[in-house]
Amino acid sequence: MRKIRRLLSGVLSLILLSSCTAPLSSSSGYRQISMDEAVKLMRNEKNYIILDVRRPDEYAKGRIPGAINVPNEEIGTAEISKLPDKSQLILVYCRSGRRSKEAAGKLAKLGYTNIVEFGGILDYKGEIEK
Repeated sequence: MRKIRRLLSGVLSLILLSSCTAPLSSSSGYRQISMDEAVKLMRNEKNYIILDVRRPDEYAKGRIPGAINVPNEEIGTAEISKLPDKSQLILVYCRSGRRSKEAAGKLAKLGYTNIVEFGGILDYKGEIEK
């Protein structure tokens, strides 16, 4: 009976520890970070792309400085000419975070290997470019 309790205790401990891992999932192929972490990356990194996946009309109203626009709806199975380097750091955002997660997953399926999704522009506290 003690051995069973010890075994169950060990299994439960493993389950709890595995649920506390970082939000990078091998099944998703991308990493999720907070807006604050993304801003730090933008400050400290050099060779990256900020990818706005909102519709062109949303992008035109205001975007994170330096962001390029490839709408989520246009990301499918075809190569993306604006994103030629599949190993380059790509920071992905949208309005609230839903489309950016979807786009990041689609980019991973296309073979991009350094994708970081950081939510939506609604949480961005910096300067907006028009």
